Amino acid sequence: MPHDKKIIKAIFFGNYFYGLCAVTLSIEAALQQLVSLNTFTYYVAVFAATTLYYTYAYLSINVANPHNKRAVWYLHHKKAMQWSQIILTIVFVICAAKLLQNLWPHLPNISTTEWIIVLAVPITAALYYGINLPILASKNLRQLGWLKPFVIGFVWAAIVTIYPVIYNHIVHNIASQITLLSTLLFIKNCMFVTVLCIMFDIKDYAADYNQQLKTFVVRVGLRKTIFYIIIPLSIIGLSTFILFAIARQFPFLRILINTIPFLLLIMVAYSLHRRKSILYYLAIIDGLLLVKSIGGITAMLYF
Repeated sequence: MPHDKKIIKAIFFGNYFYGLCAVTLSIEAALQQLVSLNTFTYYVAVFAATTLYYTYAYLSINVANPHNKRAVWYLHHKKAMQWSQIILTIVFVICAAKLLQNLWPHLPNISTTEWIIVLAVPITAALYYGINLPILASKNLRQLGWLKPFVIGFVWAAIVTIYPVIYNHIVHNIASQITLLSTLLFIKNCMFVTVLCIMFDIKDYAADYNQQLKTFVVRVGLRKTIFYIIIPLSIIGLSTFILFAIARQFPFLRILINTIPFLLLIMVAYSLHRRKSILYYLAIIDGLLLVKSIGGITAMLYF
């Protein structure tokens, strides 16, 4: 295998790409909410936490279906990924300690609403994988196929839209409040990620069907999933952003640039009529996260 292809596989299969997307989406959302960017340490922590979380599920793989290229890759690179997890854990702990040091003097000033928001995200993320308690060990949110995309969308939207603002406001002694505009931006990001997750469920249709996991595509079929679920959710996400942009009095060109990822989302969804490789899903579908964030950052800085 060519060396460059090995690197590409490592970036996508190793979930480092997700870490990068979490950082760029956090920057995009901060700029769109007219909030100053956080420290470099903050974004390193976001990168490390995201990569750690997504890699966790694959480290327990001991036997892989030969048709599952990602699982096979993890089996072949298990030692390297274990070391990666150790290093990223150390990096995250150091960064988290530094961030907590900045937050510590301000902890008494954090409102109940902020605490609820901050704690709701890791609790939801933990429930997605399941908690190792006797009464809950066999239960996790992934088993609710129709709910799974919305859970992932909620966690991503909170991490990239709400967390950067709350942290920024706390360390700068600025009172945080939930506004209609921040809610619109949250819904926009939530719908975008949710649609991407539903697209991934299309890839896993056969496995989900055999496991009786009632995802949207298993319940209603491919065509109805695209036209009755993916496209409407994309329109909801785009509409909420347009409302947000008009309220913020964004220039027309800035709004136009931010609509491109949603149009691409619909185009890619339509292309899923034909079977695609795992790298297509990781590079093209998840690549829309990077397209969205880079487009949004560029639009805010230059238009």
